[in-house]
Amino acid sequence: MTRELNLTDIQGNVTRAYGRYSFPFARYFFFHIEDPAAGRAFVDEVRKKVTTAARWGEDLPRPDCTTNIAFTFMGLWMLELPVRTLQGMPDVFAEGMKARAFVLGDRDQTQTQKEAEEEDWDAKWDPLWQDNREAGSGGKNDVHLWVSLNAQLAEPFGMNPHPELEERTKWLMGLCDDKGVRLLARNGPKGDQPYQDASAVFDDLDGAVVPTPKEHFGFTDGIGNPVFEGQYPKEAEKVAVIGRGKRMGKGWEPLATGEFILGHPDESQELPPTSMPPEFMHNGTFFAYRKLHENVGSFNEVLEEEAEAYAATMGVGKEQARETLMASMCGRWSDGVPMALVPTYDEWIKFGQERRFRGEGVEPLEGYKNQLTYIASPEASDFRFADDMAGLKCPGGAHLRRVNTRDYMDPLNAFGVDQKTGTQPANKNAATALNKRRRILRRGLPYGGPAWEEKTDKTEQGVIMIIMGTSLFRQFEFVQQQWIQYGLDFHQGNNTCPLLGNHDHHKRHTIPADPSTGKPTYVMSKLKTFVECRGGDYFFVPSMTALRMIAMGIVDPT
Repeated sequence: MTRELNLTDIQGNVTRAYGRYSFPFARYFFFHIEDPAAGRAFVDEVRKKVTTAARWGEDLPRPDCTTNIAFTFMGLWMLELPVRTLQGMPDVFAEGMKARAFVLGDRDQTQTQKEAEEEDWDAKWDPLWQDNREAGSGGKNDVHLWVSLNAQLAEPFGMNPHPELEERTKWLMGLCDDKGVRLLARNGPKGDQPYQDASAVFDDLDGAVVPTPKEHFGFTDGIGNPVFEGQYPKEAEKVAVIGRGKRMGKGWEPLATGEFILGHPDESQELPPTSMPPEFMHNGTFFAYRKLHENVGSFNEVLEEEAEAYAATMGVGKEQARETLMASMCGRWSDGVPMALVPTYDEWIKFGQERRFRGEGVEPLEGYKNQLTYIASPEASDFRFADDMAGLKCPGGAHLRRVNTRDYMDPLNAFGVDQKTGTQPANKNAATALNKRRRILRRGLPYGGPAWEEKTDKTEQGVIMIIMGTSLFRQFEFVQQQWIQYGLDFHQGNNTCPLLGNHDHHKRHTIPADPSTGKPTYVMSKLKTFVECRGGDYFFVPSMTALRMIAMGIVDPT
């Protein structure tokens, strides 16, 4: 039975990813509250334009520009929420992301806190985030409020956002003053940007400039967001849930709402812990905002060197070696096709030709549209790992297997490979019970220039990651610490995620070979740290009811 949610009380960025194609532009603003009364007045003005989760259609047209708002713990404190309400907030939210750097792997985990501080461990962070929660600063530059604007294209082709984005920006910045609510205009590596700009990676397809589903390394991204109860209408849910929900005895089912929205039962059939009063956190959630810089130069250099070695070892061409290594690091081929379904290069080439992603007679724009249709379909997400425990199809340490383990963790799964045929035992009844409490909603967009611009480690590009869930600790932090920055659950020892992991000390990624092919296992051994955090914090996303309570100053925990 589908859970009915009060969608008009939930902020819209919780139930939907505004996305690279529907809303390919975003601006993220950060504010500091100088005066609590002015802060409440600011919230009151913004909440009137907040985009809710109400479904778009004839009665409610899709907006040209969306608006959403969230708060850090210190922001709630500056808005004078009652002590009892603040005391009920999760510890990790109260600490903030900077204080959790050791757990997250954002600083050298071989150093003590004192050693890290002496080496100025956050020196690469944007000035905005270096100043945030800085010890001894008195909190004068702390981030208190986050406001996001997401906009559609002004026309079908090109890189121009809808004019409403600029109008909404002027309106939002006009609400600020230095005495009440101050805009923290210290974004970017030089601290000279009024907001964090983000957009899809645009590409020119024979004169048609379009937003792509790529990030700056060249991977197709953002495919497998989880589906939860009440997120979609009943009929739409039946399709959306395939490969993106939880695999149970009767097939795919949506995840429990309480994994992502407070005030509803989660997968343990319990209500997630909340502060008093209960209605304040009901229909709200938390997210981690992370600016992740991509070292494109280092990535290409390593891939070039490893591709030469792989080509010589396997007796294949350079292009095949490069594509295979990229897919083996990610778990998907560069167009988003999962290795679990299409494990070899030759099969992938054939698949792309059959689906008309590319090949003779396929125009670039046609291939682009066909690829978008595919990655939005259940087929791109409907696969499992229990039938590939040895990682012969998709390497065990690949990024995809780490961030969504699917049925890999079922304790009844069996290892073993027939050396002649390469077949593996498959637990047909494998379920996702040990994975369904570690799922995260992913929001955000890339930042940086279009695909045709040259990029190095020093140019400004990456991904704004907004990672949502009702438990920052159990969902985001667990995945980041145990599955991204560690490999034991995947039989990878200390090897970290080949894409997102820190590779200062552990530089390997193992690509098993099917024994029936007679080819050897290949070990990438020259990995560098390709993704670096440049700042961020933890935020609470209130419901519309809670926003009204905050604005009126009537949060009563008694």
